[in-house]
Amino acid sequence: MYLTIVFLTFVSSLTVGFFGRFLGFYGAGLLATSCLILAFFISMFIFYEVALLGCFSYLKLVSWISSETLNVDWGFMFDSLTAVMCCVVTFISCLVHLYSTEYMSHDPHLPRFMSYLSLFTFFMLILVTADNFIQMFVGWEGVGLCSYLLINFWFTRIQANKAAIKAMLMNRIGDFSLIIGIIIIFIYYKSVDYASVAAITPFLKTDVITFLNINVSLLTIVGIFLFIGAVGKSAQLGLHTWLPDAMEGPTPVSALIHAATMVTAGVFLLARSSFVYEYSYDVLGYISIAGALTAFCASTIGLVQNDLKRVIAYSTCSQLGYMVFACGLSNYSTGVFHLSNHAFFKALLFLSAGSIIHAVNDEQDMRKMGGLKKLLPFTYSMVVIGSLALIGFPFLTGFYSKDLILELAFSKFSSFGFFSYFLGTFGAFLTAFYSTRLLCLTFLSEPAGHKSVIPFAADVPNAITFALGVLAIPSIFIGFYSKDMIVGLGTEFFGTAIYVPLENNNIFDAEFIDLFYKLLPVNLSLLGATLSFLLYSFYYRVLFRLKVSVVGKRVYNFFNRKWFFDKIYNEYFGQFFFKLGYSMSYKFIDRGIFELLGPTGLSFTTTGLGSNLYRNQTGYMYHYTYSILVSFTVLLALRFLWLFFFIDFRLFLLFFILLFLTFAKLEIKS
Repeated sequence: MYLTIVFLTFVSSLTVGFFGRFLGFYGAGLLATSCLILAFFISMFIFYEVALLGCFSYLKLVSWISSETLNVDWGFMFDSLTAVMCCVVTFISCLVHLYSTEYMSHDPHLPRFMSYLSLFTFFMLILVTADNFIQMFVGWEGVGLCSYLLINFWFTRIQANKAAIKAMLMNRIGDFSLIIGIIIIFIYYKSVDYASVAAITPFLKTDVITFLNINVSLLTIVGIFLFIGAVGKSAQLGLHTWLPDAMEGPTPVSALIHAATMVTAGVFLLARSSFVYEYSYDVLGYISIAGALTAFCASTIGLVQNDLKRVIAYSTCSQLGYMVFACGLSNYSTGVFHLSNHAFFKALLFLSAGSIIHAVNDEQDMRKMGGLKKLLPFTYSMVVIGSLALIGFPFLTGFYSKDLILELAFSKFSSFGFFSYFLGTFGAFLTAFYSTRLLCLTFLSEPAGHKSVIPFAADVPNAITFALGVLAIPSIFIGFYSKDMIVGLGTEFFGTAIYVPLENNNIFDAEFIDLFYKLLPVNLSLLGATLSFLLYSFYYRVLFRLKVSVVGKRVYNFFNRKWFFDKIYNEYFGQFFFKLGYSMSYKFIDRGIFELLGPTGLSFTTTGLGSNLYRNQTGYMYHYTYSILVSFTVLLALRFLWLFFFIDFRLFLLFFILLFLTFAKLEIKS
């Protein structure tokens, strides 16, 4: 049963990919969706047996690499962390498959799309079920490959090509760092499986290594490299620019990448590597700072975006920041809890956005929508539920995890904790503002779309609405029903899956912070939602005057240009490496040095030398006799010089040959 959940998606991908033309659109969609639904039910059984009953399972399939001390098996580890991830991944994926059968029904390449989705799910399951870093890296690279294929699914679009390449290149930075971290682990641990690394780590906590001629703690350098890998995959500040551009792919791809799979891999890696980070306090501090800055910066950018899907994408960056700084404050279980909650309402928002785009003839600019509340009542209800869960409205799913993260951050009573708390709290205000702005511009404002499109927009009772309705249920209730089980005080849900020393466990302290700081995130969220509703519904002229003011223009331009990250990367990094690669690497080294010393230069030299030797064959005996006499005279002279100065005769011999060729060339020219 345990292996079935992993390989069912792989068989589905291969079958639909190779035989999709024979199965047809209906057959391909039915097969892929059925396999994912079956995988979800199996994951529920795994969750019951592993997480609820505490029967952790370790399966060794076959030996993969056996080379002296490097021994890697195809092994699968099912603990409570894996069980949670399997349930989330398969649930979201099966609904995305079902949604795609209707959303992509008019696309002639639907079987290929379904094959990519199933392959994506397979690699994500490989990532979360692996029992060692190498096998985890296979799934890590697999989801990166599938994200490239899915973002570039409509490969005739230039923007889709650019977005896919950008996602691949940005992730390569993190992947390269992750490889270095895994190599360092193998060198000093002589093992790469999680159990061995976790057992050996306490004995290496004081070890110091020399890296780039700098003495640094072994666990610090390992933690930094693993975290940079998580930064690339989970789109943290600095390597986050690929995530909003990934919106060029079909909407189901956005839901699958942003909700439950690829972007959460970095958070999963941090939780899985807790046994390393808990012995490196400095790295945890950097992680909390990076996550808090990401949560704040992404929220500010989302304020002024006009593309419907990009607003939701930046909210994903922001929520990932909350998960990461929760892990940086040693609250891995809370970060994973928010990860699972976020998956449901973020998938609901993305799929609802797809329903809106589908209804308004593929329009994504919110300024060209408006007035859709009465035309799309069901979708409107779903977006309201998803948005309220996102902003942490009381008693919805997001409230139970997002506010808990902020409470835990404050109860750390450290500089890192306070920094994360206040940035996260202000980010919650901004999140509520732009989520309500999305509702106002799309549904509540006056219609601003094309007259030939808006009147025909309508909800369609099909697979799209069914998927939205199913996602709405956990978006409302799952946080309430699972909080005490997963992150409740004294719970043993994660057991040994996540390691946190008793001195770093502060969930008890969070119960006794001041009520003001407990309610501040909720109050600011409600304030942001109310302020946004008033400004965009009644006082939009005030908002316009604020935007066109001198300060407003600068602030708006700064946020709308995404803090100039893309500009800096393109002009100062992209252009630099492009020019360096063309002028230095290509023109000077490749076309210059390598060609002159390599095939081209050797070809011209051989041809010219052969031609010169051919021309020296004059056919006159006295020419040959004269050449022999001169050669012997020079050779004897050089021999005498060698005996006199004790110099290696072979150098003179080489000099003589070069001199002869030079004279021959001069003679031919004369």
